[in-house]
Amino acid sequence: MSTQPTFPTVDPSALPAVDTLLDALVEQIRPQVDPARCAMVGIHSGGVWIAERLHRVLGFALPLGTIDVGLHRDDLETSGLRIRMRASMIPFEVAGADILLVDDVLHTGRTIRAAMNELFDYGRPERIRLAALLDRGGRHLPVAPTFLGAHVDLEAGREIVLDRCASGAHADTLLLKVQPRSGQRESAT
Repeated sequence: MSTQPTFPTVDPSALPAVDTLLDALVEQIRPQVDPARCAMVGIHSGGVWIAERLHRVLGFALPLGTIDVGLHRDDLETSGLRIRMRASMIPFEVAGADILLVDDVLHTGRTIRAAMNELFDYGRPERIRLAALLDRGGRHLPVAPTFLGAHVDLEAGREIVLDRCASGAHADTLLLKVQPRSGQRESAT
């Protein structure tokens, strides 16, 4: 009987550096994933940024895949299509593949469900495992990460955003920040 892995919990007011969380992921993934045979897919956009780094550090042989879940979201009726859709790029055979799906922040599980639906449009993988930088809880669907940087307990009305510096001395640096949830204003108290 396998046991559910335990992951550290971090304080949202003092989030660890992205590199620290990436190191934790690499430490977990390396002994359990064969980079010569496993394929990696990052979910746009933060999951792709994390996957690019993991792919390089772990030395995956197959090219990195990227996926945009916009067309598989279950809230299209209420929120409509996103303006900034990106093409999914899966440069390997999905049918029968062992896939490591990568996202930045795991919350309700709906993005992961949408990503799996998109992957199945390409074929039936042998297995899909999930790696996430942070898990903020609040699941709506029975989704759990196989590999995780850390848990973070976040109050309602807040979200964690992964940003990438685009230029300057810190170009390509990844930063985590906690902010009011999109569409909500910070309270005055």
